[in-house]
Amino acid sequence: MSISPLKIGSVIRGHRLQKGLSQGDIEKRTGLLRCYLSRVENGHTVPSLDTLHKIADALEMSLASFFAEDTMQHQMQPHDLSDEELRFLIQIRRYSSNLNDSDRKLLLAMVRKFAATA
Repeated sequence: MSISPLKIGSVIRGHRLQKGLSQGDIEKRTGLLRCYLSRVENGHTVPSLDTLHKIADALEMSLASFFAEDTMQHQMQPHDLSDEELRFLIQIRRYSSNLNDSDRKLLLAMVRKFAATA
């Protein structure tokens, strides 16, 4: 299977945001410059396998998981969301795990109300 630079960058960004990490966090864990990581995530630079291995270690995942078919399909679905939207949804998911069912329903009703009046 051939993978384009844009797809591998989207997969990396998706995993990074899913773990609630910034590019700066990955920079600290790998020694790779934040501007380089941005270029990888945006498909402007193709990382070497060695570099991918460093990124995988920083994300606490296997190198092979970057290339898994289900990972690629999962990462291509939220492609329309901005980084800011993904971060927001990740935060909502993180905090909602502490809510009971009634509070979740209330929160969802509030979000619907806000969206309807926006």
